[in-house]
Amino acid sequence: MDKKLIVSPSPHIHSNTSTSKLMSDVIIALLPAFVVSIFFFGFDSLIVTAVSVVSCMLFEWLISKYLLKKKPSLTDYSAALTGLLLAFNLPPSLPLWIVVIGALVAIGIGKMSFGGLGCNPFNPALVGRVFLLISFPTHMTSFVSTKAVDALSGATPLAFVKEAVKSGKPLSELMGYFSYGDLLMGDKSGSLGEISAAALLLGFVYLLIRKVITWHIPVYILGTMFLFSGLLWLIDPETYLDPMFQILTGGAILGAVYMATDYVTSPMNNRGMLIYGVGIGVITILIRVWGAYPEGISFAILIMNAVVPLINKYTHPRRFGMVKAK
Repeated sequence: MDKKLIVSPSPHIHSNTSTSKLMSDVIIALLPAFVVSIFFFGFDSLIVTAVSVVSCMLFEWLISKYLLKKKPSLTDYSAALTGLLLAFNLPPSLPLWIVVIGALVAIGIGKMSFGGLGCNPFNPALVGRVFLLISFPTHMTSFVSTKAVDALSGATPLAFVKEAVKSGKPLSELMGYFSYGDLLMGDKSGSLGEISAAALLLGFVYLLIRKVITWHIPVYILGTMFLFSGLLWLIDPETYLDPMFQILTGGAILGAVYMATDYVTSPMNNRGMLIYGVGIGVITILIRVWGAYPEGISFAILIMNAVVPLINKYTHPRRFGMVKAK
């Protein structure tokens, strides 16, 4: 009987599931955060998301068909998920032509230039987001406030606090602008998909129940951020933010749960996930506290994406019977 050896790129799935089912589960998990964004930002959120998703799907189809000369694979929903995650990392007031550029970079450079799904070393949505942040910093840092507080207009909580501390104001005077209830539910400025920690955590529970991801990477990232920022806060609570504020603001939960866990760009074993998660957590806090940007998780994930091949090389288990070289 003739048997064929079929070789294909990652991700390799050893179960009755499929790539399209995994991608659709992540999309479903993101729906609560999407609904919250529409509630606070209105149709701007819907339009930015629609343009991002459609653009990503269109660019993947065009590049696959006319540049790579292969059958487009839009039915696996990976392009749609990239578009959704890219939109979640954008301000709802962003001009649509910039959204289209971000989609082109995410798909064309972040994904298809490496060969498509399973071959990209970096998270495509974050590649698009960081490119836009560097290329269009004014547009990418102009946010609509959901609160009727003039002092917060146009600034995320992280950016507002960071600038105020630089000007010499103690944190005790600034925390009155925020409540943890607002930070949890989404009544704050920010990218359209990151504002509601509660909605993102609800999606996290769904992904765990569906066994799409494991708890390891998100817990390692958020736990490291909590411990590192908590240590700084204990040293000087008037200069450094408390750990709960660090977790509930910015893109910490969005990045830790939905982008750092990408099968292709994350480590394959628990020991590697620990190194990866701790690295992302430490780099994120370093950038937030001492870096030029108020947010750092996008950069942290991309940096650790680049280290993943080394992590996999030095943390993979030895084969049974193999003697460790001296």
